[in-house]
Amino acid sequence: MPPLRTALLQSSGRLGSVAANLKALDEAAARAAAAGAGLLVAPELYLTGYAIGDDVPRLAEPADGASAAAIAETAVRHGVAVAYGYPERDGELVFNSVQLIGPDGARLANYRKTHLFGCFERDSFTPGEQAVVQAELGGLRIGLMICYDVEFPENVRAHALAGTDLLLVPTAQMHPFQFVAESVIPVRAFENQMYVAYVNRVGKEGEFEFVGLSTLAGPDGVARTRAGRDEQLVFADADPAFLAASREANPYLRDRRPGLYASLI
Repeated sequence: MPPLRTALLQSSGRLGSVAANLKALDEAAARAAAAGAGLLVAPELYLTGYAIGDDVPRLAEPADGASAAAIAETAVRHGVAVAYGYPERDGELVFNSVQLIGPDGARLANYRKTHLFGCFERDSFTPGEQAVVQAELGGLRIGLMICYDVEFPENVRAHALAGTDLLLVPTAQMHPFQFVAESVIPVRAFENQMYVAYVNRVGKEGEFEFVGLSTLAGPDGVARTRAGRDEQLVFADADPAFLAASREANPYLRDRRPGLYASLI
């Protein structure tokens, strides 16, 4: 299979304006498609903004709601898959979620953040209960995760054991934790033999200051692309052939001794 060119949309959009953010996402999808990308990934809670406080219940939508329909139209119009963060309503519960929509407009996967960070998230959202959510796209097995989730090694290892090839991590990484993008993400990719796309918000938003530095790291631990500290659309390839060769050469997953790790659970 050919490499999957992946576009990382580093942006905080417009706080509280779903309509404006849908428009910006459509424009980014057009740019991504023109550059040959088959996948566009937007940050955590991209549709609404992160620092929305008490507006979470008002702005939350079901996974099959109006915004999902609009993004499906965007995906079909530009022939590109789209992964985006949003507050998901399911009955009385609200989750911090990411949804992947295929280039044909089909809803491929929806993941609810399992590890909530800080008082705002714990007060506003219900934690998800499914650690590994996957879909097939462009010859790769795509995994979904959100921000703080990737900082738990067990989470990413679960994806590796389930065969994830490209892990998408929409994020809202804040100052002073930029070392996660700079150091943790390449290590996660290397130790788990996968590609990891870590896509961040940027700039000040309420009490938060997002650090940018969106990264796509390969299974060799090398960043294929890294954004700076402003709004950017950056690109990198997830290459199935390189991934297979790297997994053949790197013994980490083969050399595991699960019997020794019972204390972890």
